[in-house]
Amino acid sequence: MERTSSSSSAARGAWRDGAVTYLHLLFYIAISSGQIFFNKWVLSSKEINFPYPVALTLLHMVFSSVVCFTITKVFKIVKIEEGMTTDIYISSVIPIGAMFAMTLWLGNSAYLYISVAFAQMLKAIMPVAVFLLGAAFGLEEMSCKMLAIMSVISVGVIVASVGEITISWVGVVYQMGGVVAEALRLIFIEIFLKKKGVRLNLISMMYYVSPCSALCLFIPWLFLEKPKMDESVSWNFPPFTLFLNCMCTFILNLSVFLVISRTSALTARVTGVVRDWTVVLLSAAIFADTQLTFINIIGYAIAIAGVVAYNNHKLKVKPQGNEPQGTDNKVNPGSPQDVETSSISTKEAS
Repeated sequence: MERTSSSSSAARGAWRDGAVTYLHLLFYIAISSGQIFFNKWVLSSKEINFPYPVALTLLHMVFSSVVCFTITKVFKIVKIEEGMTTDIYISSVIPIGAMFAMTLWLGNSAYLYISVAFAQMLKAIMPVAVFLLGAAFGLEEMSCKMLAIMSVISVGVIVASVGEITISWVGVVYQMGGVVAEALRLIFIEIFLKKKGVRLNLISMMYYVSPCSALCLFIPWLFLEKPKMDESVSWNFPPFTLFLNCMCTFILNLSVFLVISRTSALTARVTGVVRDWTVVLLSAAIFADTQLTFINIIGYAIAIAGVVAYNNHKLKVKPQGNEPQGTDNKVNPGSPQDVETSSISTKEAS
């Protein structure tokens, strides 16, 4: 009877643990998809009339800086790891923050010209940019398999672009610029981890990067958007909507960490693919500027197949020396891999 009772309790515990894990995954898909739609609505909504992507991104970074400072310095809920020096901040954190600012700025700007669905399709080219830039920086090795995967992704994105009914090349340039900036950010993070030897958890990384990104965004906002905002009296950004938008962005960044700490890097990557498909399909139903064609879907499916192959290959060749056996690449809070949560998803907050 005791064995039966123990087995029953273990089964209930496993079921409960699995249910909590799936709730984390569903929450991540919901918050990441919702934030993309939220930003699109804020930038294109006639009610708010706030077509200022630099200003929106600047507000996100200022909010993140304030929250991280409050968490770490006021309430001291999270401790900032030691090891950050002026030299490391200038040579590593500033480039990462600058590229993060560029990613957010250009990615959000693209929503003014192209649909959410088409923007997601263009983002599928990210592994190609990361691989080519990584090879240029000596972080990646050329191989026939990787070149084949890159070719599949590129062909898929090209096919999806050909199937786009109304294409804005300005929006495409913005989105591709955001992809390159994000790829550079990931490269700089890898250099930061490998060569500088500094290990940070997610909150610590955001604590250092967010103010730098805010400063990098303040300069273009001051010269590019502030004059337009001063001239225009029609925009209206209610404080509650602003707070909710900024809070959702911050929670999104934390949700990436929660997914990986609860599951694994592989699960997070697969969940990201599911999220991308969810965004593409839902955007067709929500936004009037989204018209999916059969060629769109076929091209995006080809690109996603390449992305899945790329993620699978990267996880197989990733060094496992620091990971205990049987953890399925699971990341524990405060571990050296914590900073990798910022590179699992490509431009979540834009």
